[in-house]
Amino acid sequence: MTNYVKIFDTTLRDGEQAPGFSMTAGQKLRLVKALEGLQVDIIEAGFAAASPGDFDAIRTIAHEVKDSTVCSLARCNENDIRASGEAIKPAKSGRIHTFIATSPLHRKYKLKMSRDEIVARAVAGVELARQYTDDVEFSCEDAIRTERDYLKRVVEAAIRAGASTINIPDTVGYTTPEEIRDLFEFLTSGVEDADSVTFSAHCHDDLGLAVANSLAAVRGGARQVECALNGIGERAGNCAMEEVVMALRTRYDFFGLATGIKTPGIYGASRLLATLTGNPVPRNKAIIGRNAFAHESGIHQHGVLANRETYEIMKPEDVGVNTDNLVLGKHSGRAALKNRARKLGFELSDNQLQSVFIAFKELADEKKEVFDTDIEALILGEAVSTDGPWQISSLHVSAGSNMNHPMATVRLKHSDGREREHASQAAGPLNAVFDAISQITDIPMKLDHFGVRSVSGGEDAMAEATVRVSTDFESYQGLGTSTDTVLAGAKAYLDVINRIERRAVRQTSIAAQH
Repeated sequence: MTNYVKIFDTTLRDGEQAPGFSMTAGQKLRLVKALEGLQVDIIEAGFAAASPGDFDAIRTIAHEVKDSTVCSLARCNENDIRASGEAIKPAKSGRIHTFIATSPLHRKYKLKMSRDEIVARAVAGVELARQYTDDVEFSCEDAIRTERDYLKRVVEAAIRAGASTINIPDTVGYTTPEEIRDLFEFLTSGVEDADSVTFSAHCHDDLGLAVANSLAAVRGGARQVECALNGIGERAGNCAMEEVVMALRTRYDFFGLATGIKTPGIYGASRLLATLTGNPVPRNKAIIGRNAFAHESGIHQHGVLANRETYEIMKPEDVGVNTDNLVLGKHSGRAALKNRARKLGFELSDNQLQSVFIAFKELADEKKEVFDTDIEALILGEAVSTDGPWQISSLHVSAGSNMNHPMATVRLKHSDGREREHASQAAGPLNAVFDAISQITDIPMKLDHFGVRSVSGGEDAMAEATVRVSTDFESYQGLGTSTDTVLAGAKAYLDVINRIERRAVRQTSIAAQH
């Protein structure tokens, strides 16, 4: 059995379909580039049959990606599989991932099908998928709660039909490490022709065990792990890609297994995802949280100063966290900026470099020193701002101890050429800014949370603002950065407005196609 573990990333499928994590086609493509840069083995780009938008996004990704396999999910039915097959056609390496539920609960209440009917449907699905690609993955949905003898039967039928990867998902996050390891040992040793396929684990985090269960599955014989950046996904999320990869890397002495992930790109990819979706990474998040390599305790600080290995089992540089934080200034050129961005885990195209360079020069005029964290904030801020359609043309706030109701005057420009201005008064300057933006865009929202933190050092540090707002139907997260806290908050609020408007445009387009 090989000691190589494939990384199957489902950030763009299972992760993106979770409430609050939707992305536009352009944002997906930006993240795909980061995933390809990490050398992820398989990128599950979406669910082709879900909508025309999903189909188009997968097809675009299939055109662009050269170094990773591009995969589309499909239920075991003809329409889904044909849609996936057409979507991945342009890919240099394409996979169809087809599935059907196998547990008693799903058989009885969801599918209303017999055991024999499910086996027949699974076989037909795999055989149809093989007409489009030799790389077919088959999943037994809710495998953990499926009877072992029946699970074995379904898996063997899928292998005979031509599946090359067999996924055993813990769909509802129910299993334990001991249980799932035993199950994989049973399957990899007892299934006919088990050596001819790759067994895969897909674990959800409902009990907080997704990473532990995935690692246990690997010890039981799985050689593919399905995971997502930052652990995003349905309900409590998926196995966090950065955690399972770094666990295997750091404890190679224990697992004896390796992945092909270029780990220095992890931090940059994680931060990009957080910015694109408007969902910041918690400070205490393993591997990529702000506190992951921070030491406040005096005892810890003393040990780290003597030898970092006293309290650090990984080097920050291993995941792309730069501890040098060297300074660039207003006289630094494009080449220096591009080189620093690459060191921070970001590969910038010529157009992206130009946009970030302009923002960098403006910031360098405001600040005495521009740190790596400032550059990161500029790059990530560009990732949000370029998706519009609304942009801030100007913002002016009047506030003070003698003003009962601060006033904000905001001017916005739309991508269709419109410019609108509105002045609002409210109990606080940020409330006034948010109200003005809502009045201009005609999207009323309730502010549930506002937070701000410094992302670099010094009295003129960059601020990262986060907002959580809600409409009558949904809740949204937004992010914005600026050296001015109020402007950062305005950008975060407008980030949400833009998400809502972009989604409305997509839905109108889909309705028109039907």
